Amino acid sequence: MDDLEDWPEIEKAAKEKRRELVLQGALVDERILSSGGLTTAIYSLKLLNYLEVAQCPSLTEIHEDIKYLTNLQSLFLCRNKLASIPNVIGSIKSLKVLDLSANNLTVLPDEITQLPDLNTLNVSCNSLACLPEGLSRCTKLYNLNISKNNITRFPADFYSERLDLLSIVIAYDNAIDDLSGDVSKLSALKHLDLSNNKLCEIPFNLSDCSKLKEVNFKGNKFKDKRLEKMVNGCQTKSILDYLRAGGRGKGKGKQGEDGGDPAESADKKKRPTKKNNKKRLADDEDEDEDGELAKMVVRILHLSEGPTALAVTVMANVKEVRPYLVCCVVKGMNLKPGNALKRFLMAQTKLHDELCVRRTTATIATHDLQLLKSPLIYDARPPADLKITPLGRKEVCSVELMRVLLHEASEQRKQKKRQNVSGLHKYLQLLDGKELYPCLVDADGHVISFPPITNSDKTKISRTTRELFLEVTSSASLQTCKDVMDTLIVKMAELNKITAERKEEAAGGSDGEGPGPPGPETPDQTPGEQQPEEEEGGLVIQQVRTVDQQGNLKVVYPSKTDLPNAEGILRILW
Repeated sequence: MDDLEDWPEIEKAAKEKRRELVLQGALVDERILSSGGLTTAIYSLKLLNYLEVAQCPSLTEIHEDIKYLTNLQSLFLCRNKLASIPNVIGSIKSLKVLDLSANNLTVLPDEITQLPDLNTLNVSCNSLACLPEGLSRCTKLYNLNISKNNITRFPADFYSERLDLLSIVIAYDNAIDDLSGDVSKLSALKHLDLSNNKLCEIPFNLSDCSKLKEVNFKGNKFKDKRLEKMVNGCQTKSILDYLRAGGRGKGKGKQGEDGGDPAESADKKKRPTKKNNKKRLADDEDEDEDGELAKMVVRILHLSEGPTALAVTVMANVKEVRPYLVCCVVKGMNLKPGNALKRFLMAQTKLHDELCVRRTTATIATHDLQLLKSPLIYDARPPADLKITPLGRKEVCSVELMRVLLHEASEQRKQKKRQNVSGLHKYLQLLDGKELYPCLVDADGHVISFPPITNSDKTKISRTTRELFLEVTSSASLQTCKDVMDTLIVKMAELNKITAERKEEAAGGSDGEGPGPPGPETPDQTPGEQQPEEEEGGLVIQQVRTVDQQGNLKVVYPSKTDLPNAEGILRILW
């Protein structure tokens, strides 16, 4: 066994016969770098059923001795620089959750398909060109995330009746150019995300997936332009109904009297003429125009260079803690009717869980703009000096807050199976060993955000909030912040459209996070600014700059290079 002097966590786990071990962050990465890799002593902890080694760029490989961890049920090796996974991974037959996201993987070992109890596989944010054949042998697979790779097709046996538990397939940002009609064999499918791929058709058989509740095909270029517009603006039910009816005669639809396709029968009765062709071209032009009008409107308010423009000053000491920040203001979001606020909070939670990988790659914070006092400062403070009023709690020092949250996370574990580790516990670990904690501070010195842990109760949004200050922070990259903010804005536009279409009655009180602050009768206005006229049902995005301590521009959001994948969804007015 290797010397454990540099690995007190492993020594403690062995002594206390622990079943869970988490190693992540800069301090662990330094030890991996100095040792030439992860100590093999970790593989002597044969009682482990949960192991996480994350956020260690120096970790490029995993030793084959991992095969000795035969009781392992959850293995998280995310946000490292792994170039390969040993074939012996297939010998850990008890493995249920495998997270290999955000590494440098170009191929997965075929032996992954030999894990009979695997229910969750996350290989997102790698450089995979394909998935191993034989996935249908993982008959307990429930959640598959292959987003942000270079995958062109699903394996042939993926469309199998044996995968009768597979409910979630997340495959956005790939190069998938074909979805087989055999997708209907996935009888348990509930959520399918194939946005930003290279699909040109959707098989009508998809409508046979009776449990399907949510699909996302945005960012694909479909031959059927009407379907493409529906994909960019309609809900799942409308898309499935369209496929079920046969679309433009390319689906199953209703059969004609002779058993043929009704569209073909119609063609026999009505042969195309020059007049019909001209009419068809005119109809297509009208449809294109209608499609433009159907897009959700987003206006960009260019105030980034005015003397009264909202800006956030980024202090130098955040560089070693959580250096990346992107902000903007969104006006015109209607959270008052019915379940509008609840839908928004649920959407934010979903983004945290999926796109932000349980807040480990990025964190979203939303504030009521009218409750903010600018100028704002993005700072890093010693834990003992950082005080915040967390959502639904009284003001507390960050040290005490972390202690309480860790206790709550441990209590959650005791009430559940040991392999079920809460998202709370995962992102609490991100601050382990940090001498400074990141925070966003207002003009009165109040901490209004403590990423990735919590917002302040002082600025939380409510039903009466109409102007939101959005903040995305990350320790990964600036582009990560922008990607998350892009997605959030598109989602807000969608939710606003849903709220307008449903015409729900306004509900009293607040939702989601407890009672919200009363909204001012006449919203305050930043001096020197004019309130823009909002497009009906649309949003207005006001640019926010982040600058360094000398006032030099770091980033402005949104710029004209942002929201790159929103062209087919939003009508952006500059």
